[in-house]
Amino acid sequence: MLFRVAVFSLSLALFAPPLLAAEAKKTPLTPVSTTAAPISTAPVSTLAVAQTTAPADLPEKGIDSGLPLPRFVSLAAEKVNARTGPGSRYPIAWQYQRRGLPVEVVAEYEYWRRIRDHDGTETWVHKNLTSGKRYAVVDGGVRSLYRKPDVDTDVLLTAETGVQARLRKCPDAMWCQVEIAGTKGWMPRNSLWGLYPGEVFD
Repeated sequence: MLFRVAVFSLSLALFAPPLLAAEAKKTPLTPVSTTAAPISTAPVSTLAVAQTTAPADLPEKGIDSGLPLPRFVSLAAEKVNARTGPGSRYPIAWQYQRRGLPVEVVAEYEYWRRIRDHDGTETWVHKNLTSGKRYAVVDGGVRSLYRKPDVDTDVLLTAETGVQARLRKCPDAMWCQVEIAGTKGWMPRNSLWGLYPGEVFD
């Protein structure tokens, strides 16, 4: 399933806030033969089974990074090959084509991270292709970006599901300050995918 990335040309309409649309974020590549370069490692097969469980069933910290599991990160490159297993000899399932796309790390194996995207797709990427910079995507339909954390203030723009937002701060359980296409404002946190309920940061 594809969803769309924000375009940065804003509407020139005088009496309505601009609407940001979105375009494809990932592209399926030609499947690689499953007979090529088999890899057999017991820890990998054990880990693969663990991925069918809910995030709450995963370890609290990654055994390789020592960081919390699960956790949100973002993609650190414009093009990221997402593989079916934790190694460069596993077939490429997708190629993500959006730097800063938020993804959820749900497992680790050496230099590889199993990620889950907004669509629920799970694949493996190299840890060097992820970043601790926090982003989110608009979720649940067309959403408004407000001048202040109050729905009675001016609407700066509206954005469709899948539009990418840089998370600046989420000081409470209701609102996050974000930046979309160079415009800073406030959005209700339930309009965003890429952070956990109750997660607060400045």
